[in-house]
Amino acid sequence: MNQTAIVTGAGSGIGQAIALRLAADGYNVLANDFRVEAAQATAAMIGAKAVAIGGDVSVEADVAAMVAAAEQAFGPVTHLVNCAGHVHQGRFVDLTVGDFDRMIAVHLRGTFLCTHAVLAGMLARGSGVIVNIASQLGQIGGIELAHYSAAKAGIIGMTKALAREVSAQGVRVNAVAPGPINTPLVRNLSEDWQRAKAAELPLGRFGEPEEVANTVAFLCSPQASLFVGQTLGPNSGDVML
Repeated sequence: MNQTAIVTGAGSGIGQAIALRLAADGYNVLANDFRVEAAQATAAMIGAKAVAIGGDVSVEADVAAMVAAAEQAFGPVTHLVNCAGHVHQGRFVDLTVGDFDRMIAVHLRGTFLCTHAVLAGMLARGSGVIVNIASQLGQIGGIELAHYSAAKAGIIGMTKALAREVSAQGVRVNAVAPGPINTPLVRNLSEDWQRAKAAELPLGRFGEPEEVANTVAFLCSPQASLFVGQTLGPNSGDVML
């Protein structure tokens, strides 16, 4: 069966690793990123089975254009991976309303808009897979990352609620909550934060983007047929459930 996946935030880090892995598994891939050049670079790495489009996942018109581009290139969207992310570090008392709003817009509003744009088609066909990239900080919280933790917790909650609504209609919805991963987003955090966090991890190291992509690939596959509303944690042991 022809499988087409939209991967947001595919220009670097975890999103890029997911796009490359799904393409290797035979999916057509629509690579989206806020920076169109980054999305294009990922698509070029994949080749003919990928197209790229820039766009902000928090903007409804950009999301509509993304879905239209995927459908025009490859047909119906069968898989969606909501991976677009934004990180900003700051003590709670120093956060501005703008800091908070932007975090919620990219992570939570973006996940909502992208999911809303593909869900009707998936329900009409009676099949589909949605994987939302959350974070272990949405489960345990993070110092100087209250707004990020809140956004990621919201994604986990939305994942569970939507799974209860649509699983019986053939659409599987799950989340992945990575721990700290060696990506540009994490490297933008302070060295003190990175050093302290690594020391807390039972595994003793941050993960690699490809290790998260392996988890996403599993959830996208028929092997995960019994997984609905779950949050899987490739997190170096930071959260143990």
